[in-house]
Parts: sequence; structure tokens; C-alpha cells
Amino acid sequence: MEIGSFVSLGILIATLIYGIVIYNSLVNLKHGITKAWANIDVLLKQRHDELPKLVDTCKRYMRHEQETLEQVMRARAAVSAAGAKGDIGALGSAENQLRLGLGSLFALAEAYPELKANETFRHLQQRISGLEESIAHRREFYNESVNLNNVRIEQFPDLILARMFGFRPGELLEFSAEGVADVNVGQLFS
Repeated sequence: MEIGSFVSLGILIATLIYGIVIYNSLVNLKHGITKAWANIDVLLKQRHDELPKLVDTCKRYMRHEQETLEQVMRARAAVSAAGAKGDIGALGSAENQLRLGLGSLFALAEAYPELKANETFRHLQQRISGLEESIAHRREFYNESVNLNNVRIEQFPDLILARMFGFRPGELLEFSAEGVADVNVGQLFS
């Protein structure tokens, strides 16, 4: 064999190995998004299970706040439906409504001293607040995974393999500014 044949064969092998490395890293990124979403989904389901307990506890004390309690339960159902469909955009919107409803509920609870003193309410409030913090952290991790994936599938030469094998961009999980802002407690009591 000639030297030119060895060089050509070496280039072909190097290109093949480089392609395999790129493909495997794209697969790793894709599964990173799936894993990050699964982590959020677990927390959403835990919070989903806790919300009816909170609303039931509040119903015993907040007889005049039925609209707020119903808003929380409607938002809970919307979050669950969007999560089951994997619809990230709808989930973000439903999360905004749920966060606003929970903020209103916790703010209104301030007007009910017996409710605030109830051990079950305090436990559920702390549990849900902790889950909210965990969801926020997991959302950050999920969005970072999506961002890494989206950048890689747009970079050359990765985009060639990404298009060839059908790798798709992920959708960021975003909440509106209204959904992450603090609730105006004064406005709720006026």
C-alpha cells in the first residue's frame, strides 16, 4: 500500500471516530434534558399531592375565601395536565397561575389566626414552600440542559450530525415576571 492510501484511511478513521464522539455527546445532552425534566416532574407530583391537603385544611377556617381555594385547585389541575402532556409552554403558564394562587392563599391565611396556628397548615405550608424552592432549582438545571443541547445542535460540525439524526432543540421552561414576583399582600386585603 502507498503512503497516500494510509493517509486516506487514517483520515477516514479519524473522521468516523470524531463523528461517533459528536453523536454520543448529542445523545448524552438529549438524555440530560429528559433526566432534568424527570426531576421536575417528581417535584410537581409531590406538590400536586400536597395541595389538596392544604386546601382541605384551609377550607375549615376560610369559609369566605372559596374563590382563592378554587383558583389553586384549577391551577393544580392545569399544571398536572400540562406536565402529563409534556407541554412546557402550557406548564409555564399554569405554574404562573398556581404560584399566584398559592401566594394569595398564604397571604389570606394571615387573616385567620386559628389557621396560622394549625399544625397541619404550618407543616403543609413549609412542605409546599420547600417544594417550590426545589422546583425553582430543578428548573434552572433543566433550562441549562436545554441550553447546552440547543447550542450544540446549532454549532458546526455538530449541526450536521444533529440534522442527519433528527436531534431537536428543547423548549425552555419559563415563568412570566408576574409569576415569580412577590405577591402584593396589601392589595389582597384591600
